[in-house]
Amino acid sequence: MAQRISFDFRNAKIKASDADIEAMKPRVVAAKETLLGRTGEGNAFLGWIDLPVNYDKEEFARIKAAAAKIQSDSDVLLVIGIGGSYLGARAAIEALRHSFYNAVDRSVRKTPEIYFCGNNLSSTYVKHLIQVIGDRDFSINVISKSGTTTECSVAFRLFKEIMEKKYGKEEAAKRIYATTDKEKGALKTLSNEEGYESFIVPDDIGGRYSVLTAVGLLPIAVSGADIDKLMQGAQNARQYCIENDIENNDVMMYAVVRNVLRENGLGMEILANYEPALHYVSEWWKQLYGESEGKEDKGIFPTAVDFTTDLHSLGQFIQQGTKNHFETVINVLNPREEVIIGTEPVDLDGLNYLSGKTLDFINKCAMNGTILAHVDGGVPNIRIDMDTIDELSLGELFYKFEFACGMSGYVLGINPFNQPGVESYKKNMFALLGKPGYEEKTAELLARLEQ
Repeated sequence: MAQRISFDFRNAKIKASDADIEAMKPRVVAAKETLLGRTGEGNAFLGWIDLPVNYDKEEFARIKAAAAKIQSDSDVLLVIGIGGSYLGARAAIEALRHSFYNAVDRSVRKTPEIYFCGNNLSSTYVKHLIQVIGDRDFSINVISKSGTTTECSVAFRLFKEIMEKKYGKEEAAKRIYATTDKEKGALKTLSNEEGYESFIVPDDIGGRYSVLTAVGLLPIAVSGADIDKLMQGAQNARQYCIENDIENNDVMMYAVVRNVLRENGLGMEILANYEPALHYVSEWWKQLYGESEGKEDKGIFPTAVDFTTDLHSLGQFIQQGTKNHFETVINVLNPREEVIIGTEPVDLDGLNYLSGKTLDFINKCAMNGTILAHVDGGVPNIRIDMDTIDELSLGELFYKFEFACGMSGYVLGINPFNQPGVESYKKNMFALLGKPGYEEKTAELLARLEQ
């Protein structure tokens, strides 16, 4: 089974010796056994491990049918969700579809414009989105397991009101698709009462691992991407991750090397890409690793850069600033499109030496030159080679990142599948908003803010 995603660790060895790597291997082997044996903390949230081969085929067919309906009756799809409820879908759509998906004519795109909301509380953003929709036909996919997440609930209330005024309640209900808990919660209750078509957020899969569930698949399918191939890529990755031992398993070695670098004092991982289409893959990765590892004063801080763009803003710091970081670079071997540089009769810009060369060749030279410069500057580098940006490769990449994350969490000795710290800001926000039951905390927080 050919793999479309592979890892190269040679340039990480400037701060990860062979001895350190050998010492870490047994810890990662044990972490994999804990993960697959379902014996570690958070084991109730391991449904993602077998998801690529154990997904609900009936629901999968309903997702395709709902996507086809939205494609036929809507100019716009609004995806309402935050964190894991939208990042995976957005990552896939922006990676797999046209770089200017919402801007190109529908004759090129062939599917509805897709906009994401409920991921912030900006009145300006919402007002502008209302203006973008205008009087056009639209549908809503609201994604929330509880149905009470503030950002999502506020956005849904606003756009549901607009939709019901436009279509009436009965017709609006046919345009609202709820992805939520299978049995309980505010959104599930409303869906039952109003007759929204519902899809399931599985009980055993946390939000940041949910891209290959209905959470991600419905918006991805609406965009026209092939979700069968996306799942096939994940199936290929699952087989690879589970069946290969550490000596033949890049994913296990990724967990090894990044944890060696952490223990050697590098507490920040910078995910770099050289394709703008991968920007939201980086955003998805940041949540996956940040929310999974960042607890009990442990973890590697995940951040990301878009190169070559950010070489002109952050490149100097990465090269010669505080040495507390290492880089992981996604290298797309084969671009989907190609452009060739022409020749100017008068070489004023001095670029005729590039005549006949492809833009991707120039991009790769920038990438390789940067990797060598950063390594020379003492910054370790892990390179991930991705065959091309398509559904098979992306499904494989999603799964391999998830598997490595689960193992890394157990190496750290934490629960990689909870997020207790997230609740702190919510309690403070509810108190400051005056939510019933938070009166005592409201007084305390107001006093602190006035100090």
